[in-house]
Amino acid sequence: MITIDLSSTGLKINTTVIQFPASIDTLKQAFGEACRISKGKHNTVFTWDNSGVLAYSRGGELIESLSVVLALQTYDFSPKQTFTGIFNYNYRDIVTYYKTHVDEHIKLFDGDNTGALVQGNYSAWFDADKDTIKRIEISTYTPFVRWAGIPEDKYTIKPIEEDEITFVDFGFKLSIIEELMYMKGLMKPQFDIHEFAKWYRGREIDLDEEGYEPIAEVEQYFKALPVPKRLASEITEIYQDGGNDIYMNLSPFSGGAVEYWDIKTCVDAKHFPNLKKVTLCYATDAAYDEFIALGIDADWL
Repeated sequence: MITIDLSSTGLKINTTVIQFPASIDTLKQAFGEACRISKGKHNTVFTWDNSGVLAYSRGGELIESLSVVLALQTYDFSPKQTFTGIFNYNYRDIVTYYKTHVDEHIKLFDGDNTGALVQGNYSAWFDADKDTIKRIEISTYTPFVRWAGIPEDKYTIKPIEEDEITFVDFGFKLSIIEELMYMKGLMKPQFDIHEFAKWYRGREIDLDEEGYEPIAEVEQYFKALPVPKRLASEITEIYQDGGNDIYMNLSPFSGGAVEYWDIKTCVDAKHFPNLKKVTLCYATDAAYDEFIALGIDADWL
């Protein structure tokens, strides 16, 4: 029977110590000589049918990771039976440990909803759904850096060396940002909530959980974002719609039927001499009447 042990002392299969990248000969000592080889576009897969184990190699010689298969799959390289040996994590059954130590699950990549158990330089990642653990992938642990690849200062708001507009009404400001940032491309960077959630380091913003309501850090970003006075003349029209980019980036799953960002007063219209028309869906009746009183053509969406 095969015994896999992952602990603070390292990774061991039976009596064989495994370090990645590992030679195929080392793994044959652990799982036996009989294995199938499947060469794909990006890697080579070694399959031990009787052991329920897969090994992956990018170059075809050194093994970068192992998969212990716990549920049969139908790929050509899939083993013909599942793993029936013992797999211990810190000297306890790894599946039981995984299920009872949810607080130790470590995210390995963006979109990782199952997580891994990590011990030293090794991670054991669980390919699982609600009811079934399909396989456990063992590899060298690489910490996930959520903001990797995004410039450190991309969404850092810097003071501008020119006059800026002081807004009274936040809803009005959002409508102006929609026009200048998303419609005309005059304000940079163009805010993307998904990228911002990765970039933000104060905490992890879980859009799947939080994207149905206003997200405080996002609202604060737009409240603090300066709008240069020199761009005021570019505004000739405001068009509000639940699908506007600005609203989708404030609360991506709200469906648009919200009142969080209603224009309550149009006193800020004084900054925009060329504003002649507004189409409204996020505004109060009082604001609508104010637009009419100012001679601005106003309609409800």
